[in-house]
Amino acid sequence: MGLYTDLACEARELNPNIEGVSEEKEDYEDISITRIRIDSEQAANQLGKRLGSYVTLDAPRLIDRPLDLFESMSERLADELRRLMSGVSDEANVVIVGLGNRDVTPDSLGPRVAERIYVTRHVKQYIPEAFEYPIMSVASVAPGVLGSTGVETYELIKGMTDRIKPDIIIAIDSLASRRASRISTTIQLSDAGIDPGSGVGNIRVGLNRDSLEIPVIAIGVPMVVYASTITQDTISMIADETGLHGDEEKLKQLAAKVITEHMDGMVVTPKDIDSIIEDMSGIVAKGINKALFGEHFEDVHMLIA
Repeated sequence: MGLYTDLACEARELNPNIEGVSEEKEDYEDISITRIRIDSEQAANQLGKRLGSYVTLDAPRLIDRPLDLFESMSERLADELRRLMSGVSDEANVVIVGLGNRDVTPDSLGPRVAERIYVTRHVKQYIPEAFEYPIMSVASVAPGVLGSTGVETYELIKGMTDRIKPDIIIAIDSLASRRASRISTTIQLSDAGIDPGSGVGNIRVGLNRDSLEIPVIAIGVPMVVYASTITQDTISMIADETGLHGDEEKLKQLAAKVITEHMDGMVVTPKDIDSIIEDMSGIVAKGINKALFGEHFEDVHMLIA
């Protein structure tokens, strides 16, 4: 009640005993990786997620903005993205979709990542001799939001995919977490697609294999926390610290009623969200570029820059 999260690992924490879910963890020096696989419809419904794989990269030290960790996070992201893209050809046609609103800072992650992608589709199409090795054909778009364009994101992406027929789509969006500490320190990848606007409770038509008829990999970073989630967690922490659990559920119900009546849908984001967006968009974009171009990453950078 009152808790909302886009992260599969957090949904799993709230429902640890559900069958039909497998989980594995891997720890590095500053980064921990959690891989969750949802295999049953019942588990998917209980967790509020689609069937598929969900990978969470956590690096708590990112909050201090160490440059060496930025590089390590990009490398790990590239590794996990390659894993989800296994079987995709070295010459695949890839479309990057940056979801969100460029003019609303917490929601601008997708467009800012899209700006930093190394696009090669036009080069392969018009100057094919520029590459002496197999390379992916990459296009990158930021379709905007319904309120700005008057067109559903799905409609724009569906029209584009019908025209250029990509082999795979990689979509990037801002997410919501149930913990403020995950903002700027966590990245989630999934092969289950994404529902644009889910992070701010404004869910549109989903971008996934069912709706677009091609694989869709989603990459998201938590940028907001719901006020209702903060309230519920605060009450639980107070109850744990004081040992006064008797009225905990009653207080949670009262808090939920107050928020519904006076602050329904309110989301909270850190005061330094500008620098967080700048840092995380750089990490995500570099990870995607490294995953797509591998050993030719530097060569493509030199050509595109």
